[in-house]
Order: sequence, then structure tokens, then C-alpha cells
Amino acid sequence: MLYPQLFADLEKARWNMADDISWGEFDGNLLTDDQALTIKMNAITEWSALPATEMFLRDNRDDSDFAAFMSIWFYEEQKHALVLMEYLRRFRPELCPSEAELHAVRFDFDPAPPLETLMLHFCGEVRLTQWYRRASEWHTEPVIKQIYKTLSTDEARHGGAYLKYMKRAIDVCGDEARRAFAKIGFLMASSGRSGKPLHPTNLHVNKSLYPNDTVQSRLPDPEWLERWLDEQIQFGKEWEGRVVGGILRNLSSLFGVALETLADLNRYRKQLPGDAPAVG
Repeated sequence: MLYPQLFADLEKARWNMADDISWGEFDGNLLTDDQALTIKMNAITEWSALPATEMFLRDNRDDSDFAAFMSIWFYEEQKHALVLMEYLRRFRPELCPSEAELHAVRFDFDPAPPLETLMLHFCGEVRLTQWYRRASEWHTEPVIKQIYKTLSTDEARHGGAYLKYMKRAIDVCGDEARRAFAKIGFLMASSGRSGKPLHPTNLHVNKSLYPNDTVQSRLPDPEWLERWLDEQIQFGKEWEGRVVGGILRNLSSLFGVALETLADLNRYRKQLPGDAPAVG
């Protein structure tokens, strides 16, 4: 089982919201209204770990090890929402999300193949690591800069934990897991080229609720994410390249092959035994 060691490792790295965030260094002159509003939107998107956890537990009923790990992932993701809300409660209370705004992003996700969902969330952690790193650079107020840097480090650790479960899946499922990971890896790494990088918060996950079936669509401002990425934190080609590079490096290690470009990954995907999985 992976859970006991992951629990020990993540316990050692855990930060304390009361003692490890430098609340006393807040400088209100360095926080704009637009910046504060983005913190509210990030808090709500982090809250969506709740329906994601419900999905993981439902779709992995035969995997108690992974389900136990969800206790850590869920706790830390909800703490991300909480620390952002605590920042707003202290310094911009009028922007703190309401319970109704938080509850709006809790809805049922359709059942999905567990291996593909695992890879989706691994890629999501890789992407969010870089999004938050860039957000820390973009912000000018020192406390929120520290918070985003802290969250980025957490997301990187979560990606590492998901990777351990992916390695175990290959040991158990072989090419079935390789096909799922290569397909989703190619899809997620390619999405930035279309101008709309994919993350679990902007994927359609419930046909009966379409088009109001993404976390993003249920935010107070559904257009916020694109504006945050393009106009505010300016997550451009260099930063997108870090996301793609991270996915390719980890898949190279996972598969034991050199994958330096998306074309390399696509060729590998098509050469796997069985039907080449569709991408789209």
C-alpha cells in the first residue's frame, strides 16, 4: 500500500495556517481590487475538490489504498480554499465567498474510467503548480505572494503522489494503464496550443447538466479563468512550456522511453498494443 508512506511524507511537509503564513506582513497598498477578486475565484475553484473527492471515492470502490489517500488530498485542497478565504476574511471581507457560491460548485460528476481520471488529475496538479507559481509572481502584496507559493508547492507534492499511483497502475494493469495515461497526457499537454489549456475545473463532467457542467461555469464569473490566465497572470508560452515539459518528463520516466515532444508522445501512444485511443 502507498497510503501509509504518503501520509508520513505529506505529514512532515504540512504547513500550519496560523503559524506559517506571515499575516502580519500584509500591506494593503499593494493589493488591487482586481487582484483580490481573483483570490475569491481561486478559493471557490479549490472548494471543488469536494465533488472531485466524491467522484474518486465512488469510482475507486475497489481500491481502498487510493481511497484512503483521498483523505489527505481532500484535506489539503480544502485547506487551500480555507487559507484564501481567511486572507479575504482578514483583509477584504466583502469578497469572501458565500456558502451558496461555494455550494454551487458541488455537483455530481458522471462516472469515468479511473485510470483516465487519475491521469487527468495528475496533469491538473502539474498545471496548477505552474499557475500558482506564476500567480505568486504576478501578485504584489507579500502575504498573498507567500500563500500562492505555498499552494504551488503543495500541488507539486500532490502530483508526485498521483505519479506513485500511476506507477502502481502500470505494474498492475500494464498496457491498459499506458494507453490511458498516454491518451490523456497527449490531450492535456496539447490543449495549451488551442488557447484553452485544460484543467479538471474546465472539463465537462455531467451530460445531463450541459453546458452548466463545469466548475468554471458555476463560478460567479464564468469567464474569469481565461481572463486570469491571459490578461492578469499572463500565463504565456514560456509557462505553458513548463507544463508540457513536466508532463513529458514524468511520462518518460513512467514509460521508460524518451519523450521530448508531443509528437514523440503521440507516436508512443499509437505504437501501444491494442487500438490507439481516440483523442478529442
